[in-house]
Amino acid sequence: MAILDDLSGFEFEDLMEDVFRNLGYENVRQAAKTADEGRDVVMEEVVDGTRRAVVVECKHTATVGRPVIQKLHSAIATFDFAGPKRGIVVTTGRFTNPAREYAESLQENDDPYPIRLLDGTDLREIADDIGLDLYNGRIEILCDEALRPYDHATDATAPVTAAFRDIENIDATNLPEPRSAVAFRPVVTITATTNAVFETSVGVVHRIDDRTRFVVNADRGNPSVAPAGVTELIQENRHATVPVDDDRFDSVFDSVTKHRFGQTQTEYKEWAVETLRARKTTTVKYTGGNNVTYTKTCEPKRSDISVQSIDAVYLPEIRHTTDLREYSYPLEYYAAGPSRVTLTDGIHDCVHCETTGSEDYTYCDNCGAIACATHIKTERLEREPVCTGCAVTERFALKTKYFYDTANRDAFRQEYAAMPYHEKAMENKPLAAGGILVTLSLLFFLLLGLLTAGGVI
Repeated sequence: MAILDDLSGFEFEDLMEDVFRNLGYENVRQAAKTADEGRDVVMEEVVDGTRRAVVVECKHTATVGRPVIQKLHSAIATFDFAGPKRGIVVTTGRFTNPAREYAESLQENDDPYPIRLLDGTDLREIADDIGLDLYNGRIEILCDEALRPYDHATDATAPVTAAFRDIENIDATNLPEPRSAVAFRPVVTITATTNAVFETSVGVVHRIDDRTRFVVNADRGNPSVAPAGVTELIQENRHATVPVDDDRFDSVFDSVTKHRFGQTQTEYKEWAVETLRARKTTTVKYTGGNNVTYTKTCEPKRSDISVQSIDAVYLPEIRHTTDLREYSYPLEYYAAGPSRVTLTDGIHDCVHCETTGSEDYTYCDNCGAIACATHIKTERLEREPVCTGCAVTERFALKTKYFYDTANRDAFRQEYAAMPYHEKAMENKPLAAGGILVTLSLLFFLLLGLLTAGGVI
């Protein structure tokens, strides 16, 4: 394969590490590049309940002879593992007949360290079987699974209806059909272990031995660790996926976009290693033999970090837009069936101020605005909600009144002109109440004065 021929030996080892990880092997890692003892990649598998070590020799050469197979056999025998062991030799080229005969004899004689041979032709077949495409000498992530973009027990726009139920003065079941779009965003879940020991002349001053799992936003550009809510959404729903194809959701959404994974598996692995190195680096203090306190920066080496798995899936990003008269209301979220992580909720935002997330929002049927309590008034003529953004105002009895339009205002002018004085006064109830209190107070003091002057009190 021409692509494989262009790789360096180290790049070929990186490639094979990714291939074996995709084949389902566990704890896949490379042996130290500086001391090749006949094993380039080591990993584990579980067969019939028994865990077995697999030692791999990668040969980026045109032909592989018998001595390579014999060298690996010795390396397997000396490999420190408490359990059964076997080997694999993988090459971009082919094996000589003596090499194949030696490997076959190990199988036939039930040798405790059998060895399997994989040549360039086998690599092509493996790539096809695991759904991977080799390009530029590395593995591109090709994924055909996505978290469910909506709950199939309901309608895809059900979250819109649910959101509008919190809004006063609107029938959430009688909304116009929203415009809906789905973008399948690539994400990978990376699992890695870090094992590092830091020593000085006084002994071990710091030790790292842990397992880390994190979700990475994998769109083109720089990868980034997903927020906690998104990570939880993916990890809790990873078992429930649907196939992604070009026309599967065309009848459900107005727009369907599938983004491509921005990097190769090897690049994600390298990024994860560097990310964990930065995360795990710490400075410790210790006391030397001379009772002097020292500080030491403990930064794991690349070889201290082993990427166990890279699990790819598409995360649906849904955007619904509902048009109501003069306004449009977006609702955007990541979806996994009935579970969601909200990105934008324009339904619970006041269109007239920055108030957001409050429970008290009311719909203005006059202009289509959704507004907070501060910007919603009662229309004087119709006694219905109207927002301050569209209302026509005029003061009656020293109090501002709100109207849908000038026609309503003019109609109320005529109604107000025909009112008796006491009804006009009631258009400003606080003022009217204050006037009554003042009048009663004056009457009280007048009566008190009369009674005093008459000698009654």
